[in-house]
Amino acid sequence: MRTYFGLPSTVFILGAISFLNDAASDAVYPLLPIFFAATFASGPQLLGLIEGAANATAALMQLVSGRLYDKTGRAKPWMIAGYSLPALSRPLLAVFALWPVILLLRVMDRVGKGLRSAPRDALLAASVPPEQRGFAFGVHRSADHAGAVVGPLVAAALIAYGWSIREVLIATLVPGILCVLLTLIVKEQGHNTLAAKSAPPIDWRWSALPAPLRRYLIATSLFAMAHVSNMFMILRAKDGGITDAQIPLLWAGFSALAMILSPKLSSIGDRVSHLRWVNLGRIGYVAVALAFALIPPTVVSIIALFALHAVFVAASEGVEKAVVAELTPKAQLGTAFGWFHLLRGLVILPGTAAFGVIWAQASPMLAFGLSALIAAVSVGMLWRR
Repeated sequence: MRTYFGLPSTVFILGAISFLNDAASDAVYPLLPIFFAATFASGPQLLGLIEGAANATAALMQLVSGRLYDKTGRAKPWMIAGYSLPALSRPLLAVFALWPVILLLRVMDRVGKGLRSAPRDALLAASVPPEQRGFAFGVHRSADHAGAVVGPLVAAALIAYGWSIREVLIATLVPGILCVLLTLIVKEQGHNTLAAKSAPPIDWRWSALPAPLRRYLIATSLFAMAHVSNMFMILRAKDGGITDAQIPLLWAGFSALAMILSPKLSSIGDRVSHLRWVNLGRIGYVAVALAFALIPPTVVSIIALFALHAVFVAASEGVEKAVVAELTPKAQLGTAFGWFHLLRGLVILPGTAAFGVIWAQASPMLAFGLSALIAAVSVGMLWRR
């Protein structure tokens, strides 16, 4: 297998796939509330129903796809299905005006995410030696962030040029098809399908996971519940004087900085300790959340906090998956990543909802402060580990 910058080509192919998929997804995501409001009379309520059902379905699919990866020794079938579903469902949103069909299409999109995520992460972890996993996942996250920069900017440019939202939705078919084509050329070296089929059945139950992994997943899930949705940080940015026209630039700058820093900062975790590096990044988040709670928002403070948040995200996002691989036997990689994505998906929704309620009923400062406190508890759990 050819290597680039010391990593196998599989890492960069998976990165290119994630770049294209994220570019298409992030081009659509900020347009959906506007599209639903224009199409349906009960836009906000219907949006909550559709997105809640879609994300819950995706969370449940994570464990199933991870278990199937361990059972078959194959990632490509689940990745092909996982990228094909959103490639079709995104442009079809522009065709139908019936909310049950829209719900079905959004569920298809999220089912695709559920099918591909755990097998893709397991394949990535198995494609590199343990001492390069942080770097490999950092490169992959960098590609994700690049898509988050390019997608919204291209969508904004097309709309400014005169395209309708429906036309932008239809145009996402192009990167969707490219994703599927690239998935077809992914190499699954290092995976023995026959051995996987003949090996003793793998227990997918929570109790069958290694105890250190279970403790890590609990701490990580607590942190995921505490971690503030980026939408709330953007809302706080508006309180600080960032205009609507400047918000996309702020978000693009955040994503671009995380994209640039992810490979280098993640590779540091390979040299010091994956677990320790993840925890340091999370300590950085606690500091950022406290700053959002205590520092009066201004244009300068908001830009500085977004930049700091990008640094800590770049340092820890990829490496936290390297820790999952480090604590898991190779034969259980898919199942372990399935649990990782499942638990995160289940806790993010109530965490975000509670943050919003506290923001509205009390104050943004209290919401950010409680977020920092809960995140600090998760840091303490990992510190003991």
